[in-house]
Amino acid sequence: MAGNAIDQTRRMLSLVTYLRERPGARVADVARAFGITEDELIGDLDVLPMCGTSFRGGDLLDIDTDGDRIWWHNPDASGASTGEPLRLAADEATALLVAARAVATLPGLRESDRQALVRATAKIEGAAGEAAGASSRLSVTFESEGGVFAEIDRAISERRRVWLRYYSPARDELTEREVDPIRLFAVGHTYMEAWCRLSEARRTFRLDRVAEIRLLDEASDPPPVELRDLSEGLVQPAAEDPEVVIEVGPGGRWVAEYYPHDSAEELPEGGLRITLRTPDPASLRRLALRLGRDGRIVSPTALTDSAREAARETLAAYGE
Repeated sequence: MAGNAIDQTRRMLSLVTYLRERPGARVADVARAFGITEDELIGDLDVLPMCGTSFRGGDLLDIDTDGDRIWWHNPDASGASTGEPLRLAADEATALLVAARAVATLPGLRESDRQALVRATAKIEGAAGEAAGASSRLSVTFESEGGVFAEIDRAISERRRVWLRYYSPARDELTEREVDPIRLFAVGHTYMEAWCRLSEARRTFRLDRVAEIRLLDEASDPPPVELRDLSEGLVQPAAEDPEVVIEVGPGGRWVAEYYPHDSAEELPEGGLRITLRTPDPASLRRLALRLGRDGRIVSPTALTDSAREAARETLAAYGE
C-alpha cells in the first residue's frame, strides 16, 4: 500500500511538469506516456487541484479535463516563483524558538545534541530577524515526563540500567523495580519498553506514570527480544477476547484514559459507557472496587457478580 502511494506521488510530480509543457494534452496520450490506465490518470487529475503552495485562491493547481483533453488554467501556479523559500511568520518563529530553547534545557540531553540544538537555534534567530524578538520574552518549563524521557534516552544511549518508582493503575500502588530499557516509542502517550528485573519479563511503562527515576551504574543487558509491531496500536486485543462493558460517572472518566478500549460513549451528566476487550476479565475486579460509587461493570454478568461479591467481602472485612 505504501509503495503504491509513493509511486503515485512520484507520478503526480512528473505529471505537473508534463502537463505544463503540453497544454490541451489528450487523456489517452498522457495515460500511455505514464504507463497507466485512463481511469488511474483521471484519479490523479482529481487530486492535483487540491495541491499548491497554499490554500489561498490562485495558489492551487487549476487543472481539469473534459474526458478527452486536459487543460491547465493557471500554469504560473507552479512557476519559478514557487521555488522561493518562505520566511517564517512571527508566530511561527516564536513557537519554534521557544520550543528549541526549552528542549535544550532538558536534563539528560546528550551534550552533542544540546550543542547542535543551540547552533540550529542561532541560525533560526538570524533567519527570523525582528520576528525572533518576542521569543526572548517567553519560556517553557517541561513537566516531569520530559525529564523522564531524557533520562531513559540517556540510559539507552549509555546502555545503563534504570531504577523506577512506578504507578500501576491495575493494582493502584507504587512499585519499585530495576529495568533494562529497550526503546522509547509513542502511541498516544510516550512509553518505554524494557526488560523488568522484578518480573523477569518484558514490560511496557508509560512515562507519565513514572514517579521517580534514577540511572544506575549497572550495565543494561536485556535478553534478545523481538520488537513488537506497533503500527496497529499498543494493545491489540484478539477478536475472540471477551468484551467488557463498564459505565462510569464523571469521577470515573479516568478509566478511558488508563485502559485501552474499543469505544467510549458519552452518558448523561458527564458519564461514559466504555467497551473494551481483555483475555482475562477477572483482572478487572480490582478496577470495580476502585471505582466504588463512580462506576460499575455492566457485562459480562459473571464478572458483575464477581465484582459485587468482592465488594461485599471487602466491606465485611472492614466491619470486623
